[in-house]
Amino acid sequence: CDIGSEVTLRVGGDFFFDPQPSDSPVNLLLVAGGVGINPLYSILLHVADLNRLQGSKHCKYKPGSVHLYYSAKNTDELLFKRNIINLAKEFSGKINCRFHVTHQNSEISADIHPYVTAGRISERNLVHVSKESLCYICGPPPMIEAISQQLEKLGVPKERIIFEKWW
Repeated sequence: CDIGSEVTLRVGGDFFFDPQPSDSPVNLLLVAGGVGINPLYSILLHVADLNRLQGSKHCKYKPGSVHLYYSAKNTDELLFKRNIINLAKEFSGKINCRFHVTHQNSEISADIHPYVTAGRISERNLVHVSKESLCYICGPPPMIEAISQQLEKLGVPKERIIFEKWW
């Protein structure tokens, strides 16, 4: 867009995490492919804020754990990686992250190396997911389909698998 360009916006959708104070804690699984990290990063930041507010009068909801799996071609394409790692460190045991790279051609820097796995996100990575987990997926449609099928195979009900297909 250029200055003065006319744009239209569409508001809506059901891709959000907004627990109410009386809700029971729920464990989240966030699975991102490429730029699909954007809405999941927002959810991750929201959970981090909820964790920071624990014990204050401003937050009655107690968050469960979060497992983020994020896949990209290489570590250079992993958006927000340093911020995500910092959240995992700040909330160790509550926020966990795993980056998957499919075409890494350069050496992985030492600070992110412990969080990186070569290859696609697979069913064996998701074995900790329970039927009660709430699963959010955003990325390329083939990835969404594959991960959704893997989660269903693991016993996660379809209504607990939420995805965003935008291309």
